[in-house]
Amino acid sequence: MAELAFPLAAKLIERLSSIASEEICLAWGVQADLQKLGRTMSTIRDVLLDAEEKQARNSGLRSWLRQLKDVFLDAEDLLDEFECEALRRQVVRRSGTTRKVRRFFSHSNPVAFRLRVGHEIKDIRERLHQLKNDKKFADLRPDHHHHQISDNLRENRNATDCLVPSSKVIGRETEKNKVVDLLMVQGDDHQGGDNGNVSVIPIVGLGGLGKSTLANLVYNDDRVVGSFELRMWQKVSVDFDIISLAKEILGSALGTNISEGLSPHQLQEQLRDALKDKKFLLVLDDVWNEDRNKWCQLRDMLTEGAKVGTKVLVTTRNSSVASIMGTVENINLDVLSFEDCFSLFVKCAFKEGQERQHPSLYEMGKDIVRKCRGVPLAVKTLGSQLYSKTDERQWKLIRDSEIWELEREGDGHILPALKLSYTQLPSHLKQCLACCSILPKNYIEFDSIELINDWMAHGILESRDHGNMELEDVGELYFKELWDRSFFQNVKDYAFFYKFDMHDLIHDLVQSVAQGESLIVDSAWTKGVSENVRHLSFLEIGQNVSTTLQKLNKVRSIQVVSCKLIDESFLSTCILRFNYLRVLRLFNSPCELLPTSIGSLKHLRSLNLTGNEIITQVPNSICKLQSLQTLNFYGCVNLEELPRDMSKLISLRYLQFTTKQSSFPENGFGCLKSLRVLSIWDCSNLTCLPCDTIYLASLRTLMISNCKQLDLVTENYQVIPLRLQNLGIGGVPRMVALPEWFQGAANTLQGLVIADCENLEALPGWLTSFTSLRKLFLKSCPKLLSLPEEMHRLTALTLVWIEDCPDLERRCQRDTGQDWPKISHVPNVYFE
Repeated sequence: MAELAFPLAAKLIERLSSIASEEICLAWGVQADLQKLGRTMSTIRDVLLDAEEKQARNSGLRSWLRQLKDVFLDAEDLLDEFECEALRRQVVRRSGTTRKVRRFFSHSNPVAFRLRVGHEIKDIRERLHQLKNDKKFADLRPDHHHHQISDNLRENRNATDCLVPSSKVIGRETEKNKVVDLLMVQGDDHQGGDNGNVSVIPIVGLGGLGKSTLANLVYNDDRVVGSFELRMWQKVSVDFDIISLAKEILGSALGTNISEGLSPHQLQEQLRDALKDKKFLLVLDDVWNEDRNKWCQLRDMLTEGAKVGTKVLVTTRNSSVASIMGTVENINLDVLSFEDCFSLFVKCAFKEGQERQHPSLYEMGKDIVRKCRGVPLAVKTLGSQLYSKTDERQWKLIRDSEIWELEREGDGHILPALKLSYTQLPSHLKQCLACCSILPKNYIEFDSIELINDWMAHGILESRDHGNMELEDVGELYFKELWDRSFFQNVKDYAFFYKFDMHDLIHDLVQSVAQGESLIVDSAWTKGVSENVRHLSFLEIGQNVSTTLQKLNKVRSIQVVSCKLIDESFLSTCILRFNYLRVLRLFNSPCELLPTSIGSLKHLRSLNLTGNEIITQVPNSICKLQSLQTLNFYGCVNLEELPRDMSKLISLRYLQFTTKQSSFPENGFGCLKSLRVLSIWDCSNLTCLPCDTIYLASLRTLMISNCKQLDLVTENYQVIPLRLQNLGIGGVPRMVALPEWFQGAANTLQGLVIADCENLEALPGWLTSFTSLRKLFLKSCPKLLSLPEEMHRLTALTLVWIEDCPDLERRCQRDTGQDWPKISHVPNVYFE
């Protein structure tokens, strides 16, 4: 991430100027030191653009930039100390300087703090002076030209402008028809020893050639949809864990999550029952497994009792995988022809029909496409990068870049093209993409909210450049820009957030960008570890983990994914070693307790315990974390209660939880004035929300799901103005009508989702005063008979989705239903 030294330096200089003028710096006598540090950084910053431009062919300069960036990151940690102390003082002032509050917070010793901070400032200045005195610095000159061109790419556009619809995918029609024909065949004469009712069709090709795109085209083809009783799509992890894969396939077949407690025998029985006597299509996407025994075990679990005509479609880069699994001849993907590649490029790089208005750009595009060597992923990312840009300098930078001549790695021709697409990003998107290095490779799908919360935790999001937009909105804007440029794929809209995945070659690119700073540890990991590692992701906790941790002290984020061996000792070691930890994510962990020492992580901004079904209590010490922005207890089904001093989490913006509580005390999370998102899931005992919930002045998204005892209508609630933009209610059977207090969001609500509310009888007439409403989703509300009158007043409404509401669906049928005139003005109306 050496390219990120310039934006980091610029941000640090601005923060130094701001912090140096604050009261705390004057009181502790460090103002002059901070001002000197700012001047030194400014001198170095002026040549960084030149350094970043020249580093591609200069390994010594790359090393110099990495060292410089490491110093900058240490300086950023130091400046965070001042902000943490300012937040702590806010809570003390707000709570009063009682003895109880003093005990709750460990007071910083001003003298000790000044001495320590003064020493750290001096150390950072000395390290910067050493780098400034290096000969490499003397050879650099200020150069802002290329940076300005790169940042011109900031211009935002609709995230679907350059996405090529599946109906217009170019150059794969022959292969598509061949696969569809194979899927239509009832039997297979080439079964060998496999189940005679099931055939396996392999699609084989290098990374980036469009194997998954082809499989998706086939999967959604009308002929295919109509020929199978059940269709399932499964992304396959590299380790090909049979039990995990079988659970995911079962979950896909049943349309629900599968309990972790199933034994292998129970799993096999349930999978057999779910698939028996069905003609199904299963896509296994991106398979690497070369162990035939593993495949045979999974195949036997899937195909027992399957109907004739059942098919398995496999995508893989490896022909040996295809030979192990396939029962018919491979569908081998070759590179696209130049003509097809150029057609794809034109669709991505130019607004429709405008390519001939720019003949010089059109001709340069041909040169760029030739260098992509027939790989559609490379063509698409570079074309997306240039979309609607008419400055010839930007096109020449890509066409003539030295990166094309660098040694090619991995899949030969693709990494240089993808690296080039990264280098042309504006700095804010480079930082966002680099942050994705901690995402596990070959993971099924990711959540945009979690990613945006990570960006926020690492200080990447800035609202100042976007008209003081909320940070969450800035994050969504950046997410869409990266999606727009094809760095994210298979993006699905879930009304209030998106789910997506990353092509594994994009993941390789991100890893190469983050080399030395990000480390993913799994069972195959044997490499050494750099002391400057900032981000750790554990897919498996091995015996050598403690040794690895002892070498590190600069880690900012830790992610643990479904590791069975994690325990309190591991967490205690992390807390002790990593004073600057910003993100701690423990997915599906079996950890029974969080150490009380977690309250010492004053820099922590995101704590995520999603899926921990064992933990019963969370220490109240987490309420000392005044920097905490994200707190997630989703799926913690045995959590007895939330910490009692939640109101002290003054920076908290996102709160999601599952708890066994039946009610919440006042002056709890209802006092969180910074809260933007509140998500309450699977709280089976919950009977009511605290009355102060409606006073959450900053709340923008409220989601309530699967709370069977919850009564949202009480006399204590009042109608007061709210800033709520998104409201989702699902699995609340006691709700017979929308609560009156939601009227407070009449001027702001944009998205409304109501699902699985079996007793909801009607939508209120006052809903038609919600003139900002854009999306309305209604699902599984069988007693809902009609829509309110005067729905035509909702002129901002662009999407209505009605599913499993039989009477309402009949009344809303296009042109013929009684309620159709109420929504005929809506551009997009969908039923199941």
